[in-house]
Order: sequence, then C-alpha cells, then structure tokens
Amino acid sequence: MTRPNASHPATRKATRPVKIGAVTVGGEAPLVLQSMTTADTMDIEATVAESLRMIEAGCQIVRITAPSKKEAEALGEIRARLDAAGHAGVPLVADIHFTPNAAEIAADHVEKIRVNPGNYADKKKFETHEYTEATYAEELARIRERFTPLVRKCKELGRAMRIGTNHGSLSDRILSHYGDTPLGMVESAMEFLHICRDEDYHDIVLSMKASNPQVMVQAYRMLADRMADERMAYPLHLGVTEAGEGEDGRIKSAVGIGTLLAEGLGDTIRVSLTEAPEAEIPVARMLAELAEAGRQGPTNSNFTPPPEGSDRYAYQRRNTRAIGPVGGGQVPVVMHDLTGRPLTPAGLYGLGHRYHTELDKWEADDAACDLILVGDRTCDFALPGWIRAIQEAATWRSSKTPAERHHPLWEWEDYGAARASNGLDTALNLLKMNADDLDEQRAQALADCGNDPTVLVLSADRPDALPVLRSAFHRLVNAGCDLPVIVHQDYGALDAERLQLRASTEMGGLLLDGYGDGVGLAASVGIEGGLRFLNRTAFGILQATRTRISRTEYISCPSCGRTLFDLQETTARIRAVTDHLKGIKIGIMGCIVNGPGEMADADYGYVGTGPGKITLYKEKEVVERNIPEDEAVDALINLIRTHGDWVDAPSPVS
Repeated sequence: MTRPNASHPATRKATRPVKIGAVTVGGEAPLVLQSMTTADTMDIEATVAESLRMIEAGCQIVRITAPSKKEAEALGEIRARLDAAGHAGVPLVADIHFTPNAAEIAADHVEKIRVNPGNYADKKKFETHEYTEATYAEELARIRERFTPLVRKCKELGRAMRIGTNHGSLSDRILSHYGDTPLGMVESAMEFLHICRDEDYHDIVLSMKASNPQVMVQAYRMLADRMADERMAYPLHLGVTEAGEGEDGRIKSAVGIGTLLAEGLGDTIRVSLTEAPEAEIPVARMLAELAEAGRQGPTNSNFTPPPEGSDRYAYQRRNTRAIGPVGGGQVPVVMHDLTGRPLTPAGLYGLGHRYHTELDKWEADDAACDLILVGDRTCDFALPGWIRAIQEAATWRSSKTPAERHHPLWEWEDYGAARASNGLDTALNLLKMNADDLDEQRAQALADCGNDPTVLVLSADRPDALPVLRSAFHRLVNAGCDLPVIVHQDYGALDAERLQLRASTEMGGLLLDGYGDGVGLAASVGIEGGLRFLNRTAFGILQATRTRISRTEYISCPSCGRTLFDLQETTARIRAVTDHLKGIKIGIMGCIVNGPGEMADADYGYVGTGPGKITLYKEKEVVERNIPEDEAVDALINLIRTHGDWVDAPSPVS
C-alpha cells in the first residue's frame, strides 16, 4: 500500500491530543520525552530518587513497573512523594504485564496505564493453535471480558492508556493466526483498540516495539495506515525495545525512531538503553531536535512518492548491477574520505586495516572499509588488494598510476563529457551528485548509460536529508536505473553523538527500505575518535539494519523493577568474552517478561528467573534452568560451544 506524501514528507502527521495528567501527547504538542525506572518498585526511596534524577534530566513522563498488586499499591506513595517534591505535573505510568488486577489498582494512583496485549489476557508458551472463525470469536469475547473493566475505570477516572505491542511477546493466539509479523503486531493492538472505542474511551496512545528496527518501522507504518483507513488518529509512542548499550544502543534506536520521525510519525519517544534511565533522555532530546530541524528545512525539493507497487511493510533491496565490489546483491560497502588526512599505511589502521612490517602483510578486521577517497593525491604505497582508492577525475586522467590501483571520481559535467568521448576507461567510476540535482531527466540519463561501470555517490547537505535522498532513489527506480548507489554524507563540525544519531537516521532509514549499496561518513578532522569513530559508526549502522554483519549483536533490555540482576554489569561481562563472535545474536534479559519472547530472534538467551538465578536459552528453547549467577556466563560460553558457534578470540598481533 502506498500513500501520497504531504507537501513536505517530514511534516508531523496530525493525531488526536491525549491528556496524561498535565502533559499532552499528540495534537499540536511538541514531542514528549519519557523513560522508565529500574529500581525495585517496592523500594520506594530508590524509585523516587531515580524518578527525580530522570525528571531533572528532562524526562516528562515517568514509567514504573507494577508486576503485582503490592507494587500497584506502592505507586500511591511514590506519587505522593513526587508531588511533595514539586513534581505533581509529571505523570506516572504503571507498566502492566500479566496482571489485570494490578492495572485496576494502579489506575487509582497514576495518570496512565500501559498494557501489553500479548500478555494482558493471553499466554505465551510457543504453542500453535488452530482456530475456526467461531472459536476465534470466542477468544475475542474472552479478551473483551478481561479488558473492559480497566477501560471503564480509566474512562471514569480520566486516566490515559498505552496499548503497547511488543514483537517478542505476541501471544500464541496471535502467532497462530497471523504469524510472527508486523501484521500480527498491528492486529494485536487493534483488538484492544476496538474494545476501547466500543466503550467510547479515547485517551489512548499506541506503540509497536521490536528489537529489530526493520520490524519496528514496518509495524508502525502499518499501524498508522490502518488507523487512517478506519478514520482514527491516536498518537504514537516510538521506541526500539532492547536496543542495548553505548553506541550500539544509540545507533539502533536512531535507525528506528529517527526514520519514523523523519516520516512525520511519532508523538512521544523512549530510547531503551541498558544504562541508567536518566542517560536515555539526552539521546531522546537529540532525536527530537534533529526531527524538528528536518521539518524546518527547505521545502523546494522535488519530493517524489514511492514507485507504484512498492511495499512499505516488507524489505526488498533495490536491484542493481554489480560494479566491482559495489551492488549486485553484495553487502553494502563502506567508503571513507581521506582528503586532507595523512595517506599512510598507519592512517588506515582506524579503518580496520593493519600492515605488519615484520610480516610484510596486510590484515583486515571484520569492520574494514572498502573504498577510500584520496582526492588529488596518489597513494604511493601498496594497498591491500581489497581496497579501492578513488582519485578526483582530473588527477586520475593525468596520473601515471595504473588504473587498477586508482579509480576516478567524477562531477556530473565532466562525467557527461567523458561518456561522450568514450573516456570512461576504468573498471570503476564514481559519479558524485547532490540528491537535489538528481531530477527526472538526469535519472533517465543515468538509466540510459548502457554498460558504463559507474557507481553513483549521492549526498544531501540538508536537515531533511532522509526524505530528500529517498525521493532521489524513487526517481532512479522510476527511470529504470540500475546503477548502484553509495550514500555519502559530510557532517562537518557536528559533535560525535549528534553525528551518530543523524547518520543513523539518514543512512539507516534508506537501508531499511532497501536503498543503498554503500555508505560513507565524513566530518571535521578534529572529531573525537576521528576515522576510527566514523568507521565504527558506518559499520554500526549496517549492523543495526542487518544489511552487513561485522560483530556480535546484543539484544539487552533496559532494566526495570522486575530485573533480577545488574543488567549493565552483566552485559559488560558477557560482551567482554563474546564480542568476537561475528554474526551471533545474544539476548540478555532481566526477567521473563523480557525473556524468550522479547528477544524474538536471538540465537542464545541469558534470562533472569529468580534472585541470583539464570536460565539459558537456545533461541526460544530452555536449555538449562536456575544456574547460579556466578556460573552463568561460563555456562553460556559452553552452550555456544556445544552448538558449534564458538571460536576463540584472535590473539593480538604485536
């Protein structure tokens, strides 16, 4: 299904305003930032102290878990203490799983209730069930009976509600009927939403969270379109669940949240990091600021809607020809601009390439770049055979360097002149172009270039770069052009964290839609971490979009009052001994709510199941229960070894 774009694709989609205490979500309200406490809810002092730190950091809505009636009752005291501290205007949300009676108690004390349709009235045992139309209708009637009392109480008390679907906790009933799909996520939420509407209750926010940004983006798009079809416009709470920690968590969150914000979707956001909850707020704020800057960008671009018949709910990579290492179904390449930087063997070390003088040998990391731009210089040392050096076209034409070592980077005019004079006599040409300049006429000219070995290098130096770049890809597809494309963005003097979030949004949003055969990041020479940081970010974006895997992926939850061990410390210990296992996905979950279902597609799982006790999973199957925590990391290594996925970490070469 495709829908026409607004005059500017980043324009925020209109939604119904929902009052959550003193805070409005949706309507004309700015994006609202929120997070969740990690302390045990029954430890009221710790929960209040953590809430105050979150509020001081800029958190506008505080969520607290209520796994049973006693925690739900404790919310009243927490609310009173925050009121006494001068924060009566900050709403509290009770996070409910499995316990409808706790939800109804919590509604007496807090401004909003979050329910998960996958486990509020259903169960998850990974069992398959067959339903007739009649038996499925009976199940819906059972859900209605279980859920309606909470809806009526929230309506009576003026409480808001979030219907929060999680990809990993879809019920067996939904999985049996719709499969493990974005459609199943949407249907799960819509069942509950229809009950609310039948009760004339509308103070509702919805979410479609997944640890895989691709699934998350597809589900939110589908939900927004489904609501539009049914003349609904409830606000959306955006988040990538179990995003992880550090750079990985930030990149993955920006890929999902930033992509949707750039499409005009989203009214409130939570960045789920395996860190202290107050650390999530600055990241959420930066994503909100980047989205707002995109909406304020120029509006004179030729925004082109998706090609007829394209599917926004499924991944399909754009078909391109293979030109050297680029395109044709090969993994996306990574390109770096070394113009103005030292061009030496040591200068490539931060890009994943190491030259060992004693061995006279090059080695490459899994995250080693593929192309380097050298400007008007000639690389006067022997590059490893897997790197392509790209010169400015004028320098390449006058250079005596063999063509197989260097390739030209053309501007549009020179490229056209070279084509006219049969001058493209190299195995790899790169054509540099601004996305704004790639109109329909030029897209058609590129489609008509025959067998020229040309790769298009596309950029957009604008705050709304994602919709501008996406429109350029739409024009290439409409013209029938199959040239591969590297998206190369220069972020100038942006600080490291903003660069990472913006690049993840722009590059990640394209890659999720199957657009792009490579990425390139450039920035000021003085950015902290330099080329190493840019290279790590580029490969992190490819990893987050699952288009090129170069390291271990950790699906770790952000912790909450249910968590049964120190998630940050445990994740660090597991990472320290497994981060060399390229391509393996490890789920690290604090409790069974964020257990085998939440990690959905992890290869191995490490889940807290009691104080000091860990249960290990192979995919969704329990392998060993109740392992003492101090033995569990070694047991995880043995499990990985048993299934043939363990390799020893490489020894450092001196």
